[in-house]
Amino acid sequence: MVLSSRMPDLAEFEVLVAIAETGSLGAAARKIGLTQQAVSARLASIEANTGIKLAIRTPRGSQLTPAGVIVAEWAHRLLDVAHHVDAGLASLRSESRTRMRISASQTVAEQLLPRWLVSLRAAAERAGAPVPEVTLTATNSDHAITAVTVGAADVGFIENPAAPCGLRSRVVACDELVVVVAPDHKWSRRRRPITAAELAQTPLVARESGSGTRDSLIAALQRSGCDPEDQAPAVLELSSAAAVRAAVLASHAPAVMSRLAVADDLAFGRLREIATPELDLRRQLRAIWVGARTPPAGAVRDLLSHIAIMHTSRQTATDG
Repeated sequence: MVLSSRMPDLAEFEVLVAIAETGSLGAAARKIGLTQQAVSARLASIEANTGIKLAIRTPRGSQLTPAGVIVAEWAHRLLDVAHHVDAGLASLRSESRTRMRISASQTVAEQLLPRWLVSLRAAAERAGAPVPEVTLTATNSDHAITAVTVGAADVGFIENPAAPCGLRSRVVACDELVVVVAPDHKWSRRRRPITAAELAQTPLVARESGSGTRDSLIAALQRSGCDPEDQAPAVLELSSAAAVRAAVLASHAPAVMSRLAVADDLAFGRLREIATPELDLRRQLRAIWVGARTPPAGAVRDLLSHIAIMHTSRQTATDG
């Protein structure tokens, strides 16, 4: 229900209650920290807006009219509720500053968030600021989107090729998918690259439906002209990068994984990267939230601002 345009605001009600409690404009002004002229102006404004005479001046000060007494009682109850709401909002602001529920895709949760959160904590301690209490749930991108949408998480991190509808998002990092095989796989000995069509027709160890890694691969194959309907069924569908890695080594089937997740395996030769020049497997990792374009105030905004600073610092060091 829309309030009438004649409804006074809380500041005007506060003046009326102060006049009722003190009995004069001057005493009311001192009580609420305004000048007597300001109190008089607010009283005139509330009377003009409502069309009701609320107070009269007497030799002893200011006296409420019978209507003014009734309105002052209503105003007192309204201000009491407003103070409770104000205190509740302050409590929620404090909670948003010190508590943060995160739902993140496997790659972000395992490879990036630990470093980001440790760095955020150190920065908060140096600044003498509250250190947020973090609850992190590692899941897939679709589940992270759902958690943020229904309010089960304050912020999410996803790997999907496109930003989800109905949510705000910000790119926080970049990644690349790579085709990997065990060292003794036949692909590790071939000299020519794997084509997009060959990859699409090869049974892979794959992430489960709803995974950002799986969706990013499908999008890359589509961009190269491959029909997802023609893609070979997976050898296995698994719900974590660690499980996919183990299956690649055990089954000798290829997989497409995040470079972040297999960087050490590639560096030490435990897995081999297979070139796929026909595919653009680069992707963006995003933070998502509900609400305004600006991230929610408190721990979420602090985290995303800190990530941006870390990214800028790393980029500057790389360029230097």
